[in-house]
Amino acid sequence: MLDLNTATAEELESVPALQGHGFEIVRYREERGRFTSLRQLDEVPGLSGKADGIEDQVTVGES
Repeated sequence: MLDLNTATAEELESVPALQGHGFEIVRYREERGRFTSLRQLDEVPGLSGKADGIEDQVTVGES
C-alpha cells in the first residue's frame, strides 16, 4: 500500500488509476502540504474523478 504523503512519483505511477500523474501528485503535495484524505486527489490537475476505487492501493499516512 502506498502512502500519498511519502510515495515518489515513480511509485505513484505504479497505480493504474494514477499512471501519468505521479509528478503532479508530488508537486501538489510540495506546494499545498500533506494530503489529509484521498478525496484531495480530485484537486490535482487532471485527476478529478479518476482516482475513485483506489482505496485498496493508496492511503494517507498520519505522520
